[in-house]
Amino acid sequence: MSADPRPLAIALMGPTASGKTALALDWAQRYGGEIVSVDSALVYRGLDIGAAKPSAAEQARVPHHLIDLREPWQPYSAAEFAADARRALDQIAARGRLPILAGGTGLYFHALLHGLAPMPEADPALREQLQAEAGRRGWAAMHAELTELDPEAAARIHATDAQRIQRALEVYRLSGRRISDWRREAAGAPRLPYRVLKLVLAPADRAVLHARIALRYDAMLAAGFLDEVRALRALPELQAHPRPLELPALRAVGYRQAWEFLDRCERDGGADPVEFRDRGIYATRQLAKRQLTWLRGELDARWLDPGADREALERAAALFLGGSRHVLRKA
Repeated sequence: MSADPRPLAIALMGPTASGKTALALDWAQRYGGEIVSVDSALVYRGLDIGAAKPSAAEQARVPHHLIDLREPWQPYSAAEFAADARRALDQIAARGRLPILAGGTGLYFHALLHGLAPMPEADPALREQLQAEAGRRGWAAMHAELTELDPEAAARIHATDAQRIQRALEVYRLSGRRISDWRREAAGAPRLPYRVLKLVLAPADRAVLHARIALRYDAMLAAGFLDEVRALRALPELQAHPRPLELPALRAVGYRQAWEFLDRCERDGGADPVEFRDRGIYATRQLAKRQLTWLRGELDARWLDPGADREALERAAALFLGGSRHVLRKA
């Protein structure tokens, strides 16, 4: 049997605060790799502390890709990500280096690894109409409408996920077809021509993940997260936007909670910082829960505890890269 000629790539997947960034940096240095971010918040400039963006020093240590591509008020789609990521992977492989995909945005991973159906493009006028409807009825009612039209899609989309509810309804109204039907057509689309080792980093004890989330959130607050959000609020483009919290950038976990906290401080002359912290940590834990739910659908991924299974992680990488041009190098 001939060897698989496809270039290699490693995908480090997992919920927020599971240690993906640290492991990606370590392996990139030791395996001659470059990191491709798979994170929908890191594509936006100005979302640094709250998005846990790799520091300037970390980006200097290892080349990073798909970070700071857009301003917070600019759109960026999963299809754009897939095209940009494919380009980055090809360039990294052409340099004889190892692409390491690291992040927690499931839709981005799906778009890159499995492809997307060629569904209707966004319609700005219809989106405005849907936003106005949601303003009158609420997103819970919009989700209930989606449940009637497309139960399969509604089961995958949380009732508070305004962006995905809007997109599913938009696709149906534009085409008369359910978004779940469009996605089924993507099953036969060409797959990414890379041999990918998929590793899910997930603490076996959920309490450990919750503790890591709280520690990281507190570290962000100490590093000036609220000042970062104040700077975003001062941007003329966001001040002029009629509904800034509906922008994908500001729907990133933590940013909405911080924005609303600062709104209450300005409006009421103060707000409870403990409540704000608790709301931010709760929202992050809910994000991690959604990420874990999505990851269970990646049937060819191997789940490992980043703390207890570090030796198994190292063996998995070494076996995957064994016999290739990538060799272990001492740090």
